[in-house]
Amino acid sequence: MASKFLKIAAVYFILAIILGIVMGVTKAFQYASVHAHLNLAGWVTLAIIGLIYRAYPQAADNKLASWHFWLHNIGLPVMQGCLFLMLFTGAESFVVGAIVGSLVLGIGILLFVINVWKHVGE
Repeated sequence: MASKFLKIAAVYFILAIILGIVMGVTKAFQYASVHAHLNLAGWVTLAIIGLIYRAYPQAADNKLASWHFWLHNIGLPVMQGCLFLMLFTGAESFVVGAIVGSLVLGIGILLFVINVWKHVGE
């Protein structure tokens, strides 16, 4: 599981860098929150989680880790995609998608915390 988290973290890093470059070239800085969330919730958070799972393999080898991986990687793109579309189009109709994505992401993170408390020893 650790390698999956590290690999997907690298994908979010590339996406965030590309968005940052596009924002800089076009001077479209209204997408800064999307760029920041891709970096923090995608790249940094998932890379740290991957390293935690590398250090504590017992935490990586269970259903909580798998459920967290999928919920995080469904919730984050939905949340950020809807936020981007809301900013791009000005349509408030994407708020519901951003909320749903946030909740899915939050549930995934809660599962990670439970997993750490259950499987990471002193």
